Amino acid sequence: MPVEKRRSKRFGINLPVQIEVLGGKRVARTAETSNISSGGVSFPSAKEAKVGGKIEYLITLADGKVPVRIRCFGKVLRIENPPTNPPATPWQVTATIERYKFIRPNESATA
Repeated sequence: MPVEKRRSKRFGINLPVQIEVLGGKRVARTAETSNISSGGVSFPSAKEAKVGGKIEYLITLADGKVPVRIRCFGKVLRIENPPTNPPATPWQVTATIERYKFIRPNESATA
């Protein structure tokens, strides 16, 4: 039986995520989380990311009122290769949440 290495419980929640920095380069990618925990997040990506590379992303929480945006800073922990069939299947990226900042509704997300 495999040993569980995760430090915190994962939740299979699909939330909007906007990747802004990947591997030290500015990018503009949008996706949806596959799962999230207090220490990290997993999401599909059309392009491969480098394990160990820095990542900065925004997660949006919405309950029908004012959405709450969280700017997260971390590093890429794992990349799962897409299956060869179909070729359009994305990579699965798992990244840490090393620190975060809540973005107020009237505050610029780039701050």
